[in-house]
Amino acid sequence: MLISEFDYELPPELIAQEPLADRAGSRMLAVDRRSGDFSDEEFTVFPQFLHSGDVLVLNNTKVFPARLFGRTDSGANVEIFLVAGRGETWEALARPARRLRAGKEIVFSDKLIGEVTEKAGDGKLLLRFKAQGDLDAIIDAIGKTPLPPYIKRAASSIDTDRERYQTVFATNRGAIAAPTAGLHFTPDVLDTINDKGVTVAEVTLHVGYGTFEPVRVDDVGEHRVSPEIYMIDPSTADVLNDAKANGRRIVAVGTTTTRAVEHNVTTHGRFTAGKHKADLTISAGYRFHAVDALLTNFHLPRSSLLVLVSTFGGHQLIMKAYQHAVSERYRFYSYGDCMFIY
Repeated sequence: MLISEFDYELPPELIAQEPLADRAGSRMLAVDRRSGDFSDEEFTVFPQFLHSGDVLVLNNTKVFPARLFGRTDSGANVEIFLVAGRGETWEALARPARRLRAGKEIVFSDKLIGEVTEKAGDGKLLLRFKAQGDLDAIIDAIGKTPLPPYIKRAASSIDTDRERYQTVFATNRGAIAAPTAGLHFTPDVLDTINDKGVTVAEVTLHVGYGTFEPVRVDDVGEHRVSPEIYMIDPSTADVLNDAKANGRRIVAVGTTTTRAVEHNVTTHGRFTAGKHKADLTISAGYRFHAVDALLTNFHLPRSSLLVLVSTFGGHQLIMKAYQHAVSERYRFYSYGDCMFIY
């Protein structure tokens, strides 16, 4: 398929710029894959779409403040967006990047300096940190929430998104973007789900740049989503294996959760605990082996995430649902409304 087949027109005012006052106050477009019908709902009714015995799988990754602001020795202001790394060395996106040659130092605070060690192209560079103290703790103290570029708000000295661009079940630090389908959940909603006899299980996939990297080819089949590390603990693997063995539904919250559990079962033949690398790209022709229903936000045109959702729900039906969502003035993207495909 061509990436142009995953395009749609979105009025700019439908791109959500702020979170709702109530996390669970979002709208939800319910899409029935079998009948092809869809209905306009509120997210608060989501538990009614679940059945006793279902397994609801969440991604418990926690976003860290990956946006850093600093100055070079010449006094130029620089914004750094940490993309991937371990220890003191990180790959990052820089703005502006043109003058940041190898050897250039950036001062972020009196406790943190970064040295450019290599230019990697596409605005990327390698950065080696020199920290006076624990690097993660320093970044958490001075960094800002890494909001997507389509959220256009004036910078503030108070990082109001630090709590809201985070799920209520986030526990494992390491993501540079939120698993946004999970942002709608509140403790009360989760309690209601548990009371219905639904098992809630968790995986960890630290959302990275690969999830959002643009599709730069015309033929979708030629695009590859960069590998991402995920973890499944033994109890989650046991719950998922039991569900499949007994014909109970696995309901994934988000595309990152979907990618993790699909890679896990297709690679190993059954759900297997441990640390794994999801080198799976889901596009037309892929057969789903794990996920039976999917809760997801509305994604950008021509994105690998929209390709994944269309593969799960059926391309024609999902694109029709997106057109409906636009006409009904749903809110789109990270802080927007959601869609439940079952």
